[in-house]
Parts: sequence; structure tokens; C-alpha cells
Amino acid sequence: MRILDKIGLVLFSLIVLLLSVALCVVVVGVVDLELVNEGLSFLVTDEVASKVTFGVSVVFILLALKCIFFSGSYKSAKGKSGILLQNDNGKLLVSRDTIESLVNSVVKNFAAAQNVMTRVDVDEQSNLKIFITLFVYPDAVIKDITAQIQKDIKETIKNSLDLEVKEINVNIKNITAKKENKENKE
Repeated sequence: MRILDKIGLVLFSLIVLLLSVALCVVVVGVVDLELVNEGLSFLVTDEVASKVTFGVSVVFILLALKCIFFSGSYKSAKGKSGILLQNDNGKLLVSRDTIESLVNSVVKNFAAAQNVMTRVDVDEQSNLKIFITLFVYPDAVIKDITAQIQKDIKETIKNSLDLEVKEINVNIKNITAKKENKENKE
């Protein structure tokens, strides 16, 4: 949550609290309603007090509208569900599932790779951390294939989404045998 949002929320909460306490005090009878009426009358009729009251009211109206209509992008869910991209034309929420599918499509282009599983983490600063679990065939040169996969994923995400990937961690889970065709066995 941004600082302006926090300040707005605190100010708005304090105002609601003060108004609630004031109403309770008047309803219970601790403060005379006539005294409250005189105070409100002063705030509206006095020249300086009415200008201050008007200015404060406008600020509160703007804060209320901001909190209602412009409250946080998808930020609270953003860090969990994806990344919010913004430009002059509007907003685009790129989900983690979309990024994971993009990563999987890159990895599947490698002949030596099989059974890819991907997890994408997005932190509060929209940094991407990608975790790949991979099965490879015996003829794969693991060091070379993982370096090339990392390079290709970074390039693809940069070109497709204009995002930088902070890190790509590859876990080789297993080396699997290639399935032979029935024709080769005979």
C-alpha cells in the first residue's frame, strides 16, 4: 500500500471514529444537542471558519472518492496473482499463470527437455523469480541446456511483456529414457 493510500485511510478512519463518538455522546445525552448546533452554526457562518471548513470538506471528499474509485491497482492481489502493467491507455494484469505458460512454451522448444513444471513468484516490487523443475533426456548436456533455457526465457519475457526477470532457478528432477518407436524395436 502506498503512503498516500495509508494516510488517506488513517485520516478517513479518524473522521468516522470522531463522528461516531460525537453521535453517541449526543444520543446518550452527555452533550446537549443545542451545543452541537451552535458549534456547527459557527463553522458555517463565521467567515474564516467557513473557508477552513469548506477546504477540509473538499479534501475529505477527494480522499473518499480516491478510496472508493481509485483504491490500489490490483496491488494487494497483484503480488500474489501477477503483475500490473500500466500505460497512458490503461492497465493490463499479467497473471502468474500466463507467465508460467510462456516459460513452459519456451522450455518445450528444447528437444532434450521433457516434463517441465514452472512456478513464478512476484514480489512487491514486481520482480519475477522463476522456478523450473525439469526432466531431461540422457543425451542432454545439462549445463548448456539450463544456461540456454535461462537466456531464452529472459529474452522471451523481455520481448513479450517488457519485464525483467530477477532470477531463473532450474532444478533437474530426473533423467528419463527416450521412448523408442515400436518399429525400432523390431
